[in-house]
Amino acid sequence: MSRKLLTLLLFLTVCLAESQNLEWKTDMTDAINVSNEQRKPLLILFTAAGAPETLQNEVFKTADFEKWSKKNVILVRLDLSDPNIDSEIREQNLRLKNAFGIENFPEVCYASATIRKGKTNFNTLGKLAYNSGGVKTWITDSDLILNPE
Repeated sequence: MSRKLLTLLLFLTVCLAESQNLEWKTDMTDAINVSNEQRKPLLILFTAAGAPETLQNEVFKTADFEKWSKKNVILVRLDLSDPNIDSEIREQNLRLKNAFGIENFPEVCYASATIRKGKTNFNTLGKLAYNSGGVKTWITDSDLILNPE
C-alpha cells in the first residue's frame, strides 16, 4: 500500500513540476531586453492579492499555455500588492498599470517596448482579461492580438 502511495506521489510531483516551468520576469528592464533580443512581445500580467485565480488555474498552469508562451511571448508578472518589492519598483508598476489602462485584476496587456537614452517607450498591442473557454480560447484570442490580419 505504501509503495503505491509513494509511486502516486512521485507521479503527481513530476506532473506538477512539468506544468510549472514558466519563467515569469518581474523586472521590466530585464524583460524588455530579453523581448528585444528574442524579438517577442511582452505578455504583462497585472495582478494583486485577492485577484481571482481562474486565469492562473485554467490558462497559465496548463501545458498548452506553456508551449505557446515559450514560442510567442516573454512573460512578465507585475504583482501590485507584493510587499517585498521596493517603493521605486512599486511606483513603476503603478505607472504601467495606469498607462495601460488596467482596471481589474488579473488582466494581461500585450506590448512591445524599446529603451533609448534611458527612456522606455511602449507599443500596446492589446489587452485581454479572462473569459470562460479555457486555454484554447485564450490562445486563440491572444493570437488575434499578436497577429492581426
